[in-house]
Amino acid sequence: MTAFEPPSAPGSSDAFGSSGALGTDGHDAVVLAGGAARRLGGADKPGVRVGGRALLDRVLAACSGAAVTVVVAEPRPTARPVEWAREDPPGGGPLAALDAGLRHTTAEYVVVLSADLPFLDRETVRRLLTALRGSHDSHDSHESGVEGVLLTDPDGRDQPLVAAYRRSALLRELAALRAAHGELAGLPLRRLTGALELTRITDPVASFDCDTWDDIAAARARIREHGHVLDEWITAAKDELGIDLEVDTGLLLDLARDAAHGVARPAAPLTTFLVGYAAGRAGGGPEAVAEAARKATALALRWAAEAQSGAPADAGASETPARPAGDVRPAGDVRPAGDVRPDAG
Repeated sequence: MTAFEPPSAPGSSDAFGSSGALGTDGHDAVVLAGGAARRLGGADKPGVRVGGRALLDRVLAACSGAAVTVVVAEPRPTARPVEWAREDPPGGGPLAALDAGLRHTTAEYVVVLSADLPFLDRETVRRLLTALRGSHDSHDSHESGVEGVLLTDPDGRDQPLVAAYRRSALLRELAALRAAHGELAGLPLRRLTGALELTRITDPVASFDCDTWDDIAAARARIREHGHVLDEWITAAKDELGIDLEVDTGLLLDLARDAAHGVARPAAPLTTFLVGYAAGRAGGGPEAVAEAARKATALALRWAAEAQSGAPADAGASETPARPAGDVRPAGDVRPAGDVRPDAG
């Protein structure tokens, strides 16, 4: 797998700043990935693939805006750079794992996640952090107010491993539990969350976790449904190629449609490839992609207009003028502009 290079440009849409604006200095992330996966027969759950990507890599993509990401588990290859930690003793449970992960963090806010969340995305992480920061902005002091924001599942159950917390609050309660019990190993997570001031966000999709093979099968089926498969594929391809670029996929699909119907079907993939190459030579970024796509789309529409009118490209005033470029499709294949896509085959 291609090594991933995290974004470094100012204003990258991949991260959040300390004020809730974009940046990479506002929060850290701790991902717990060392469970026994007994309901999966002891399988390597973080490595199970959904949509061609390991569950752990899917979660790491969702929290890629963290300044530091710590995975508590035995080290393994990952699509994104992380720091590794291990609970003491290994297999000591979620509180011991969280304690080990927090030792590698310094940010005021910490996103805490399990490694089995196939549908977690950056927007959900953004919502958790925004809600947590917003609760503090409404108070005169960061020492009061909400200490964590977590998701609930479709049945209303708390999901404390899909959450954002104040690091100081976690450290306070972990220290209290250690003082009361001597160690953290074996203690249930609710011992910690029950002592925190929490608020909740309902998200039945992002909170879906994979505990059984039936859950894995359901996740694999969902990403192939119409309306999900394209975004899933693009995200997987970008991760595999080490690309972190948000582009207007609708714009590129419209270009592919116009090239396929206005020129020839094989023109669609070749044209979109050339757009990507041109955008790369122009420095990359969404603006470069959009500009290259605009030029190619205009060319495809001019090409189609010539075929529709039958007139040469440099027709004089006495010849039949071509129809307006935005109002044509090739003869025999006239379709509404917004409701077609080229057949990938």
